[in-house]
Amino acid sequence: MRYANLGIPVFPCVPGGKQPLTPNGFHDATSVARVVHRWWQRTPDANIGLPTGASTGILVVDVDVHAGGSGFDSFERARAEGLADKWGWMVRTPSGGIHAYYPVATDHEQRSWQVPSAHVDFRGDGGYVIAPPSRIEVDGVRKAYGVIAVTTQPAKAVDATKLRQFLEPPRQTPAPPPTGLLAKGCRPEALARTVALAPEGGRNHALFWASCRMVENGLSRPDAVGFLMPAAQYAGLPDREIESTIDSAFRIASRLGPGSGLGPTQRSEAIQL
Repeated sequence: MRYANLGIPVFPCVPGGKQPLTPNGFHDATSVARVVHRWWQRTPDANIGLPTGASTGILVVDVDVHAGGSGFDSFERARAEGLADKWGWMVRTPSGGIHAYYPVATDHEQRSWQVPSAHVDFRGDGGYVIAPPSRIEVDGVRKAYGVIAVTTQPAKAVDATKLRQFLEPPRQTPAPPPTGLLAKGCRPEALARTVALAPEGGRNHALFWASCRMVENGLSRPDAVGFLMPAAQYAGLPDREIESTIDSAFRIASRLGPGSGLGPTQRSEAIQL
């Protein structure tokens, strides 16, 4: 009710979670007091969903902390570059991360995005966050979102495009693998590098191609995984997809056996990066 009375649209989410309880999710958010009152009468312990972007005038940089890593280093580097330093208030999340709140830039739309490699997400137009004092279950314990800092200086909108480019610099498209790369004696490091630098849309194909070449080169599956797993992770592929693609390549290439033959990769087997 306090959010609604301040004119900030909100909507209910499942108790202890982030899933909306409204039919259209954050699109149903409102600051109409009677509607908000009715929602929370129905589910008193519902979490508070807060849309981001033009509808609320709020942008949020979400710094994640989880078993796979922490986004604090990336966030601090961005702040040092002046890309995320003018936040208005700071919220501690149940996982130990933070939500940094910024005002909206009124002149253009800024859509939500994620950069998993930096463990930093952006919530703008088309997104929402869970607002204090909501609680989320972490390792079986419900922990609350809480405001930990409020600036005394004027807050400034974050430039989401520049921030994303800083956190995830555009990759240069590498040249296709040289035609002289032999199936026998080819360098696993070169194959791994091809996978790591593969552009979006060709990453899985590059991984499959490199895995087949390693089979032909006589590498065991554990050795191939040792070279290709870190490379594919760097390219942005999830672990389950990486393992599935390598397994598929080993099944198919092993069945083909000598049919692939030694020598340069055939044109029909080549990939375009």
